[in-house]
Amino acid sequence: MIKAGASRRAVVVGCLLLAAGASYWGWQRISGERPLGAPPAATQARSGGAAAKSAAGVRSAPVPVTVATAEKTDFPVYLSGLGTVQGFNTVVVRSRVDGQIDQIAFKEGQMVQAGDLLAQIDPRPFQATLDQAKAKKAQDEANLANAKLDLSRSVRLGEFATKQQTDTQRSTVQQLTAQIEADEAAIANAQTQLDYATIRAPISGVTGLRQVDKGNIVNAASQTGIVTIAQIEPIAVIFTAPEERVFDINRAQAAHPLQVIALSTDGKTTFAEDGTLAVVNNQVDSNSGTVRLKAVFANKNHALWPGLAVQTRLLVKTLKDVVVVPNDAVQHGTDGLYAYAVDADNKAELRKIAVGAANHHSTVIERGLEPGDRVVVGGQYKVKPGSLLAFKVADNEPAAPGSAPAVPTGK
Repeated sequence: MIKAGASRRAVVVGCLLLAAGASYWGWQRISGERPLGAPPAATQARSGGAAAKSAAGVRSAPVPVTVATAEKTDFPVYLSGLGTVQGFNTVVVRSRVDGQIDQIAFKEGQMVQAGDLLAQIDPRPFQATLDQAKAKKAQDEANLANAKLDLSRSVRLGEFATKQQTDTQRSTVQQLTAQIEADEAAIANAQTQLDYATIRAPISGVTGLRQVDKGNIVNAASQTGIVTIAQIEPIAVIFTAPEERVFDINRAQAAHPLQVIALSTDGKTTFAEDGTLAVVNNQVDSNSGTVRLKAVFANKNHALWPGLAVQTRLLVKTLKDVVVVPNDAVQHGTDGLYAYAVDADNKAELRKIAVGAANHHSTVIERGLEPGDRVVVGGQYKVKPGSLLAFKVADNEPAAPGSAPAVPTGK
């Protein structure tokens, strides 16, 4: 019994030692081959291969961009400014005589021509004054005729008439002749006052709001007019330009009349393109550093209206046969300006550029690009020198032969 129990204990102890050794050997094997928690070697191999393939795919994917073509063309150089529309002539119509208004002959906002009837003041007092002046002239003419007859009798009497009597008759004739001239002046004045009772438009233009109604008494001393007339065909625009451009403007104006374009303040609507610079003010405003200019527009469509704020563009000169690209092609870097050009392999090529004049859409390239070069105008933030490009042409641009297939650019 004692031997059998000892034998069983020996077997159990041996099994436990064998199990402990196997566990320790397995732990050492695992610890020596990979870190704790790392996937098996086969799994690592599969994962590494997939990542490598994905990275290779990203490196080879073309960058979607939009391109345009550098063109050689004439480039108009405009000077932009802000201005205000003014009537070419503006008149406040006032009465020149005192009286009651019998008639208002215009409608507010009506287009009137010079000489059209605007208002009628009661003419009766002025007509009476005119008739009185005419009667006075007729009376004096009769007196003159009688004086001339007396003078003629005195002259025929010869030595039987005293010299004093003849001289008196001659003086009377001269006095009455002068009186008739005064009567004629009085008649002209009375006729003028009567004419002033009929108020007519002094210029052609559009009427404003009526300030006086029918039945009111008006007088010549009043500062309140009957109506304001603004001439809008043609019409004027007053705008400003920087003082440093005065010399260029005057020199160009001396060569030929300069064109002016009038637009809405947001630049989206063109009101008129037929303006001509008429006047450069004779003094620069030292406070603002600007000079005032006046342009005249035909304004046949009445798009320009007095008091309207506008944006102006003055055509100072036109550059001939220069290289022009869209503004979006010009990029700013730490080393200056640059643009991405597309080479023959549809890859991005960084070009250092020098620019000249520019407007709201295009920029003149003085150095760095040639006519026909394709430049990137959209999607540059993803582009690096040497990047393979997949692009579409910008609006109004023909597709370049052999270009890469177009892809969506998000624009």
